[in-house]
Amino acid sequence: MSASSVDLNLLLVLHTVLTERNVARAAERLHVTPSAVSNALARLRAALGDPLVTRKGRGIVPTPRALELAPGLARVVRELELMLSVAPLEPASCTRTFTLAVADLGQVVWSPLLAAAMRREMPLAHLRLVGIDTLVSLGDLSASEIDLHLGIPAKGPGIYAEPLLEERSVLVARRDHPVFDRRVTRRALGELRHVRVEMVPGKNFRDPFAATYARAGVPREVVMTVPSYTTAAEIVAASELVTMLPLSFLRARGEGLGLREVNAPLPAHATRIAMCWHERTHADPAARAFRALVRGVVKGRQRT
Repeated sequence: MSASSVDLNLLLVLHTVLTERNVARAAERLHVTPSAVSNALARLRAALGDPLVTRKGRGIVPTPRALELAPGLARVVRELELMLSVAPLEPASCTRTFTLAVADLGQVVWSPLLAAAMRREMPLAHLRLVGIDTLVSLGDLSASEIDLHLGIPAKGPGIYAEPLLEERSVLVARRDHPVFDRRVTRRALGELRHVRVEMVPGKNFRDPFAATYARAGVPREVVMTVPSYTTAAEIVAASELVTMLPLSFLRARGEGLGLREVNAPLPAHATRIAMCWHERTHADPAARAFRALVRGVVKGRQRT
């Protein structure tokens, strides 16, 4: 007889009956009725061609065949319980590789702090950073390769999004740009030429600053489109073009590149940043520990 011909649930019933030596106690342990246990034993008797147990007073007596099966059943049940149990996670002993999708903003501002936090709290784990274009090409958060996304809140079936902060963006130019020699009126602002950041070309992602300029009634001439804030900052530092950069990026790299914020008559623009993950990792202890680490880094950076 093959294992596929027997309902494995019946073997669990037999194991419990042999352990308790009592049908009523076995039923209580299995959270079923005594008649359900009796019916399961009857089906197993028919399948194995053996009575398995006989009644004696209020208890049962196993047959030689049942005694022969008992040690193997106990071993299998014990191994299954060990396999299915969730042991408490010790982050310091975790050896997983975690993949975090984040734009170059996060790579510049948060990755040094993430590296230090990983070294301190999860020293045996490995951190892999990928850009937003890689996130999209792999199939977003539903892809098995991505554990976490840090950026604009994601939406979709099975997606969790936890807001972390709001990132303000500002207009920047090189520190000796002619725009700083005069008052920046709407007219002067409209005469500037811009570099626009588009991280995933062809996906029709909305330009977040188009509405900002529209609300101010200022035309915005975009003469160059690049895939990252880093590239935009380098171009602006070496030309008379301007761009919108997240304030935290400007604080991290602006001085070294010689960039300054332009005091422009524009409505304030803030982008919500969230930590997003898929339901397939929601309950995983290692993924939960990694999310706690990322949360602590990003919120701690916000307070500094």
